[in-house]
Amino acid sequence: MADEQAAAGEAPVFQIQRVYLKDLSLEQPNSPQILVEQGQPNVDINLQVEVAPIAEGMFEVAVTATVTTTLGERTLFLCEAKEAGIFEIRNIEPEQMQPILGIACPGIVYPYLRAVVADVISRAGFPPVHLAEVNFQAMYEAQQGQVAGNA
Repeated sequence: MADEQAAAGEAPVFQIQRVYLKDLSLEQPNSPQILVEQGQPNVDINLQVEVAPIAEGMFEVAVTATVTTTLGERTLFLCEAKEAGIFEIRNIEPEQMQPILGIACPGIVYPYLRAVVADVISRAGFPPVHLAEVNFQAMYEAQQGQVAGNA
């Protein structure tokens, strides 16, 4: 049907319907003892992008950040946040859909995720962790390369 609409000359549609915080977790398993220990903590950040169709021409794109901070062998804190967006995407050529969903949409959602992570960590009593800018195009291309390598 999308091909028929595109053939009929309907304009492409790309609209943000909503951006929202889908999930948030903060754990401090070794508090309060670890809070008085001295040392340079180690920060590990893991990002993940998920795409799910939710209706005809509607997609949810979620970006999850997992921030694990350790001091020695013990966890100082673990923060996991998932920010998602609902996007209406219609009358787009099929070969353009995956890059839009894997690059453009996460790029829109990610600044909201960065703000949430920095805020919740600072509210937990720690210096905020500012997630670095992410090149979602490079991330998407690397994932496509892995998929092609596994095929």
